[in-house]
Amino acid sequence: MTKRLILIVFILFTVITTAQERTSSPYSFYGIGLNTFRGTVENKSMGGLSVFSDSIHLNLTNPAGYGKLALTTYSLGASHSSVKMESDTESGTARNTTLDYLAIGIPAGKLGFGFGLIPYSSVGYDIMNVDEEMGEAQRFSGKGGLNKVFLSAGYEITPHLSLGVDVNYNFGNIQNKAIVLQEGVEYGSREINRSDLGGFTYKIGLDYERMLNEDLQFRFGASFSPETNLSSENRRELASIVYLQTGQELTVNKRDISVADSDLSLPANLTIGTGIGNPRKWFLGVEYSSIGEGDYSNRTFALEGASYGTAAQYRVGGFFVPDYSSLTSYFNRVVYRGGFRMEETGLSLNGEDINEFGISFGVGLPAGRMLSNVNLGFEYGQRGTTNSGLIQESFFNAMISLSLNDRWFIKRKFE
Repeated sequence: MTKRLILIVFILFTVITTAQERTSSPYSFYGIGLNTFRGTVENKSMGGLSVFSDSIHLNLTNPAGYGKLALTTYSLGASHSSVKMESDTESGTARNTTLDYLAIGIPAGKLGFGFGLIPYSSVGYDIMNVDEEMGEAQRFSGKGGLNKVFLSAGYEITPHLSLGVDVNYNFGNIQNKAIVLQEGVEYGSREINRSDLGGFTYKIGLDYERMLNEDLQFRFGASFSPETNLSSENRRELASIVYLQTGQELTVNKRDISVADSDLSLPANLTIGTGIGNPRKWFLGVEYSSIGEGDYSNRTFALEGASYGTAAQYRVGGFFVPDYSSLTSYFNRVVYRGGFRMEETGLSLNGEDINEFGISFGVGLPAGRMLSNVNLGFEYGQRGTTNSGLIQESFFNAMISLSLNDRWFIKRKFE
């Protein structure tokens, strides 16, 4: 019954996540869209820090963490985002509510493995540009993104060292539409570009921990994803349309344009992190990621005024538990988390680097038996700049996850 329920939930989750619009950012036009996955809510509440792994939570960013699992763990996350977008002359607000991930981790002695689905990147924007002097209106919109189905395994080589590997299949599509309306011209023009993407990516991970003394523990983690190509099946459609005041488009005639299929290169990603703490009491860590140059020029059309360089991410975060074994105070068993992140995205527009930062905090609330918990997280941050006619985004994310634990493979004893 449990396995059948899991299968039904995965099917429903796949249908919902592939259909949902997860962002409303004009910066999602570039590359494969915005990277919407930065780990579980537990990770994101610590600035995205992934160097810490334990026995009752899934670490979806470092597969070596599966080697530490002691209980079968189900993890489901969702979020609500509110974004204020500002240029030199205008401003607007957008909101999105999304499912962020679904995963299961299963321990089997020193080996742990897991599988799940992650909406990895997202495209979603709708921009209107009116040039009154030229008597021209342009509307740009896009939707889609990449999803990732993964199978992971981690093995505890020694009590101090675990290694792991991720195998991911990436799939999805990205659609971009441009409409141009000219004053005094009966018909407008519409161009739709679509890229259907698919392919495998891989990641290896390492997790090391050792007690320095009775109270202080040292941790080190690393993961690496090599550069990988995704196949891109490209299509383009041109049409003449009548654009109604209701926003509807009446197609007068259309034709398909032959566009060659291509490969899209996902850059290599190296992450290293370290930290110290008192087990089941507190932890403080730092982390750095280096991401190679992306090559997104072959998606369907050339990107004008945009270039990609090497990206970097910096994260600082941790947690504190007053007394995890307290029997008299519920709040002493709550996990309090916080963190900060800074990202150099590698994207440059009109000579301006597009960077991002976020400040986050959250709590892990004990719920039910077997150390299950509900995790709440909150993040405030900014992306982009108003220089050179660009847009600055200020965002607030509210996040929730369920981390449910159970014990499988129990040996029954009969007398």
